[in-house]
This record gives sequence, C-alpha cells and structure tokens, in this order.
Amino acid sequence: MEINLIVAIAKSNLGIGKNNQLLWHLPADMQFFKQNTVGYPIITGRKNYESIPEKFRPLTDRKNIILTHQKNYVAPRATIVNTINEALNEAKKEHKNKCFVIGGGEIYKLFLEQNLVEKLIITWVDALIDADTFFPELDFDKWNLIEEKHFLKDEKNKFDFTICSYEKKKN
Repeated sequence: MEINLIVAIAKSNLGIGKNNQLLWHLPADMQFFKQNTVGYPIITGRKNYESIPEKFRPLTDRKNIILTHQKNYVAPRATIVNTINEALNEAKKEHKNKCFVIGGGEIYKLFLEQNLVEKLIITWVDALIDADTFFPELDFDKWNLIEEKHFLKDEKNKFDFTICSYEKKKN
C-alpha cells in the first residue's frame, strides 16, 4: 500500500495552520483534496481531526483513522489508534492500493522522519500568513516532481496556488 501525504502549505513560511485552523479558504483545493482521498483510508492526528468542522466529521466515504496519544479518545464512526503501525494496519484492512496522511504538523513529521511516505501531494499557496503550525523542512533532492498544476486566485479562491505531486526517488 502506497503512503501518500497530502497538505496545503504557505510557500512563504511553510505554515499549515494557526489556532488549530487552516490558514485559508480555497474551495478549488478542497475539491482536489476530496477527489483524491474519497474511497481511501485517511490517517490524521487528533488535533487535525478536531479542526474539521463537526458537521463534516468523520470525512465521508473514507475510513478515518485518528492517531493520538490519548488512550481513551472517542470519535464516533472513526477508528482510534495510538501508533503509526496500528494506523497503517487499520489502513491495510481496507484493501486499497494507497492511503493518505492528512495532518497535522506532528503527524506529517512522524511519517516523514520514519521515511514512510512514497508520494507527496503539496498545494503551495502564494500567501504570507501568520502561522503557528508548520510543515517540516524537506530535502527536495530526494523527491521527483511528477506533476504540477497552477491555479489563479478568483472570486472564490483568495490566493494563487500550485498543486505539485512528488515521488520519492529510488535509492
């Protein structure tokens, strides 16, 4: 099973959130996120999961796997795990060819540090926005850019952004 990481990042400072909220409202990117993740298991941290508006939790048509240190955490219709291995085992039970790591910052860092991610799907947002949660620094020499699509700001999307897909280089 391929492990994909999907994230929207401020190009200026690698910011991904503030006060447990997204930094922007980009409907076109949200649509892209949904199109790519529906039908696949998603792995999220507890704080990131709680940042999703309650009416949208759990994200529909996806197995929601919440990775948390809290042993007694409860989230209706979601699967709670306490380790990365448990999260990946739950994802494998879905018998899909891939899963998505959807955040937040601590979860991204854990998966990248353990060298588990095979594909990155990054929305680079052209915005300078104050953040308190950041995406970890990456060595892009270890990744191949395989696809890039540009979006211009419009009446619904406040910022220009570029969606890039990267594959981990083979050793």
